[in-house]
This record gives sequence, structure tokens and C-alpha cells, in this order.
Amino acid sequence: MEEFLKKLKKHLDNLDNKKFIFNIFIILVLSVVFLIMLNGYTSDEENNNPTVIKESSNEYNNLVRDDYESYIEDKLSEILSKLRGVGNVDVMVTLEDSIEKIPASNVTTTKEITNELDSQGGTREISREDETIQVVNTSNDVVVLKEVKPSIKGVIVVAEGAENSLVLETIYEAVKTVLGVAGNKVQIFPSK
Repeated sequence: MEEFLKKLKKHLDNLDNKKFIFNIFIILVLSVVFLIMLNGYTSDEENNNPTVIKESSNEYNNLVRDDYESYIEDKLSEILSKLRGVGNVDVMVTLEDSIEKIPASNVTTTKEITNELDSQGGTREISREDETIQVVNTSNDVVVLKEVKPSIKGVIVVAEGAENSLVLETIYEAVKTVLGVAGNKVQIFPSK
């Protein structure tokens, strides 16, 4: 490489358009550096693709479920503590099941209708329908179109000020509204 550069420099010294050739050389070097950086950026981006599942399914579900529960609990505690008459709030949320992942798939449907004549002159129609579902994979990883969050099984709220019936009702209505759950899934208790 070093010898090549020396020969290139000697050749450039002998040319009349040294400045032009030098500018082309600089552009070439900058282009190579840019392509190397672009390749490194795109390979990092492919590794962080959120639609392809690379983790084991149970481990991923548990991690997402725990994060989802914590997120709901934190946001609900934060908003409830801002209500009039409410002090410190602790919230516990339990989820019905785990995250449901809907994979990308190719569906092929074949429908076949056959009309037959029997020996007594009657006709009968035979209808057959086949459906083939093929899940889309990329490098042995399933491509996920959508993730459905689990439904809420129950909510417990322990709040300062919940001994007041008006505050209790306000908290109760707020939890039902924000989570979209039935009233029988929500329990509110005053804190000690």
C-alpha cells in the first residue's frame, strides 16, 4: 500500500493538472470513508429491528409483561397522586395473560367445486376449500406484524385520603376510565 501511494504521488507530480487530480483523489478517499461509515450504520440498524423476534419467546413475554405492568402502575400512581385530596398512592396491576404476537403470514386459499352425476340421474355438488398458512421468516426469526397487549385482570389502589368517600369515588372512576376496566376489577383501599 505504501509503495502504491509513492507511485501515485510521483505520477501526480508529473502531471500538468496536479490540482485537479488531487481533488479527484480526495473525493475518492472521502467516498470510501463515507461508504464504510454508511455500511456500519445500516448493519447496526438491521440488528435493532423491532419487528423480528430474536429472544426466546417465554423470556421475551415475561420481560415485556413485567415492563408493561410496571409502566401502567407507575403512570397510574403518578396521575392519581395529583388528584385533589389524594396523597401517596401505590398501585398493583395484574394482567390476564401474556403478550400476543401476530406473525406475518402468507395465506393461500384454494376452492374447488365438483358436480357429479350419480347412476340414478341425480346431481350432487362437492365443494372443497383448502387454506395454507405460511409464516414469514427472516433468517430463522419470525416477523411480527403486531403485538397485542394483555388485558387487565385486576387493579388494587392504596391511597392516602381514600377514607373520604368523595376521594374514593374519584379514584375509582379515574382508574376505571383510564384503564377501561369494569368496576368489579378495581379495589381501592385507604393507606395506613
